[in-house]
Amino acid sequence: MHVSLVLLSIFATWKQGKWKNWSQYHATILYLISMNLLYFFLCKDQLLWRIVPDMGISYVVTELLYLFVIFPATVLLYLSNYPTTTVRKVLRILKWVGIYIGFEALGNAFGKIEYFRGWNLFYSFLFLCMMFPMLRLHYVKPLLSYLISLFIIIILIFSLNISLS
Repeated sequence: MHVSLVLLSIFATWKQGKWKNWSQYHATILYLISMNLLYFFLCKDQLLWRIVPDMGISYVVTELLYLFVIFPATVLLYLSNYPTTTVRKVLRILKWVGIYIGFEALGNAFGKIEYFRGWNLFYSFLFLCMMFPMLRLHYVKPLLSYLISLFIIIILIFSLNISLS
């Protein structure tokens, strides 16, 4: 499943010709990657979710494919041709939340994602409803997005009882 998502991400980004503009979105790509890496660092011994590798590919390689292929493709496709009207912005966010939660639901149904510490598909949905607007905010106001991200991280650490020791 994960390799299929990688190939689908590459194809969709290539088909829409978005790779040529990658440098315009580079900082936001790095923001998404760094936030995911921060999750692994802070939660390394108390994960909330974990991708289950498939096709004989190791867990680390699978995570790297998400970090360096799927996430950059997501940023490129999500932020390019971003709408200007509020209604269209909301629809775009909902579209991408739907895409992500749909693939996660499939992964959950086929045992390709595991949840821990009470995390579930509903929490992922809520997280995605926050993540996609934060990607756009980072693109237009990076410093503000880092400040808000810090507050979100602190709230999540306390509400999910993540130990930092």
